[in-house]
Amino acid sequence: MRENADTASRPLTVADALALPVLAAGQPQVVTGVDRLDRRVRWVHMTELTDPASFLKGGELVLTTGMPLPEEPAAVRRYVDELADVGAAALVIELVRRYHRPPEALVDACRARGLPLVTLAADVNFLEVTQVVHALLLGNQTDAMRRTQRIHEAFTALTLRGAGPEDVVRAAAEMSGRTVVLENLVHQALICEPSGSTMEQALTGWEQRSRGVPSRERTEVCGGEGWLVAPVEYQGERWGRAVMLPARTGDFGAEDVTVLERTAMALTIARLIHATPWERTAHRSALRELAEQRHHSPEDARARFAALGLPAEDCGFLAVLVVTRAADDAAEGRLSEELRAAGVPALVGVLAAGRLGILLALRATRPWRPTVERLSRTAFALDPEAVVSVGSEVTQLADAARSFREAGRASEAAVPGLPLPGGRSYHELSDIGLRRLLYALREDVRVQDYAERQLGRLVDHDTRHGTDLITTLRHYLDAAGNKTTAARRGDLSRETVYQRLRTIERLLECDLESGEQRTELHVALAALDVMRAR
Repeated sequence: MRENADTASRPLTVADALALPVLAAGQPQVVTGVDRLDRRVRWVHMTELTDPASFLKGGELVLTTGMPLPEEPAAVRRYVDELADVGAAALVIELVRRYHRPPEALVDACRARGLPLVTLAADVNFLEVTQVVHALLLGNQTDAMRRTQRIHEAFTALTLRGAGPEDVVRAAAEMSGRTVVLENLVHQALICEPSGSTMEQALTGWEQRSRGVPSRERTEVCGGEGWLVAPVEYQGERWGRAVMLPARTGDFGAEDVTVLERTAMALTIARLIHATPWERTAHRSALRELAEQRHHSPEDARARFAALGLPAEDCGFLAVLVVTRAADDAAEGRLSEELRAAGVPALVGVLAAGRLGILLALRATRPWRPTVERLSRTAFALDPEAVVSVGSEVTQLADAARSFREAGRASEAAVPGLPLPGGRSYHELSDIGLRRLLYALREDVRVQDYAERQLGRLVDHDTRHGTDLITTLRHYLDAAGNKTTAARRGDLSRETVYQRLRTIERLLECDLESGEQRTELHVALAALDVMRAR
């Protein structure tokens, strides 16, 4: 049979039942309660009794030929009142045997109580209606049980493999097809998995909206927007809430409630397993999305940032990168404490092995350099060999990725032991001169090959003969080709310098009077120096 094709995945309503071929054959007409055909049908009850309500439990589709209906209007009202009081879904009367149109008293009574009254103009086999509807209801119940079992199995599997909060929330969104959010007690949205909407739509104005939704002891729909909310506990106390946002496709069903309840349970267990505070995990995740430019739109980035309780408008943003052996939870915590003490809103998190990222949100009236110096001191206390670098300040949150890229380039070009301008403790992109650029490119085989082709024969000669022509060349190039200055720097006579330079020209087959060739040798010598510095 195909009667259940369209209703297998949702509760059967009065409208669904009337559309079944077995009832449609009776030419049903809705006399009252047209706006209540979405009532759920839980069973079908055939009756020829004058008091059928005593056999009902609510939600029944009551079928009658009309034969037992009383004549007196008061008795008809009592008959309808009893059906309405018990919660019958609808009354279906056949207009074939006793009546050819519904009695006025019956119509008035049903209209007064809001009970759907449906007439059948043609003869219908009530037993067949009962069989079809009950088979459909039982099939739906079986399917619902299977789906519920799959939900329980999925969350059990997540718990057994030690899934983190992101995995749990993602699974909930996938199972329900709705947006799911995990928030803490101060209404910060730590994790959001959009489904059928964008991050911007889900999280814009999150704190204000969330504070308008009361907390409950159990999973239920509440608030003006109709959120489905479940409490999340940690060590016996309420920690936050799991929230499922409504979709345009309809109200929440029993399966949605099951999904969110199991989500809350899985999150409670995950909170016990994973020691890292979820606020820190959320900051780390948001920071990586910004640094790697994985947000879908600038609006999504701003909404996510603001939902974490951080300013996303009317401020500047600066990326700070700390390359350190101490890139761990403890370092994250220390740097976060420093920023809180300084009153600077920021995201702090491990971006990759050995790399801590910080995104500062700065008001226009507050200079960023003192804050970065403070962070540098903390980083050096954790690891004396740490390298701190910054990108350029940007005005749009979506441009934070560019600031992080610049900070990364500055850190790669940080030459150990080479002092910074003004005694700074952190590196900037403007610090990258020739020597720092070559240091950043020191692993590139093309740079290595270039240095070897330019200077290899000279280095080999010094090694074999115990000479130091490479130093004489360095003095000459540093003196911009001035032989007298080169002699003084090397504590040599001018004749000795002339002789050594001629030997260098012969070995390298070059003309040291050529400015271009001197530049090539200067670059090669700088490359050799940074590779030896390693």
